[in-house]
Amino acid sequence: MAVQIREGVRTEKKTAALAASGVCKAFRPARVTPGGTTVRAVDSVSLSVWRGEIYGLLGANGSGKSTLIRLFSTLLTPDAGTVRVFGLDIDRDELAVKRLINRVSVEASFFKKLSAMENLVYAGRLYGVAPEESRPKIVSILRRLGIEDARMTEPLEKLSRGMQQKVAIARAFLSTPMLLLLDEPTTGLDIRSKREVQTFVRDLRDEHDATILLTTHDLDEAARLADRIGILHQGRLVAEGTALELAARHGGGSLEDVFMTLTGRRLDDADASEPERPT
Repeated sequence: MAVQIREGVRTEKKTAALAASGVCKAFRPARVTPGGTTVRAVDSVSLSVWRGEIYGLLGANGSGKSTLIRLFSTLLTPDAGTVRVFGLDIDRDELAVKRLINRVSVEASFFKKLSAMENLVYAGRLYGVAPEESRPKIVSILRRLGIEDARMTEPLEKLSRGMQQKVAIARAFLSTPMLLLLDEPTTGLDIRSKREVQTFVRDLRDEHDATILLTTHDLDEAARLADRIGILHQGRLVAEGTALELAARHGGGSLEDVFMTLTGRRLDDADASEPERPT
């Protein structure tokens, strides 16, 4: 698989936007379901994401990517370890952390009877942005994501899955987060929509000093966008570095070769055969 590799990490400032140390999270079986086993979804993960960096977390379904994102976004509490966002502890300083971050996931929720514009104006008001201020910003973001003006006023339920995912990305950016957590944002999108979203993510970092943590199981996406890449396998961070560094350490091949070396399986095979477990 030939991919265009992105290099040149923006770490001059060396300010940690996100710092995780020894983070663990296990999911125990419900008491009403006897015989279940505890699943260790995240197992002693430590990583740092520098301000202005795009950091890609690469892994198969069930590797722990989404669980990590939920931990970093304060939706879950770690069983062990610490997480800091721009020096703030996500447990002790939860409200302050929430003002600095936003998250996009594959299961974004909306008011489907309302239009994209209505949904985003409503979201803007929740973030403290007045409608007269948010509307021009919404139009600009949606246009850059490839959504025509006429589609902005249609009920969201009439928009395609790809368009709805673009609206989710626009909603996350309305609050101008310093740290944006993208959990497989292009899953299910066609090639053109993927490229539009990837271009927007890159421009967002370059133009607005945003730091972005991106989870994906798309090798091409990781290589195109990420300054550094971490590979998760069964809840553990098994490798980390730029795409070229990872290739040099593990045989000099492609990212797919690196993944096979570290996990023993091709990424698409791992996705197909991964057992049911929290992600």
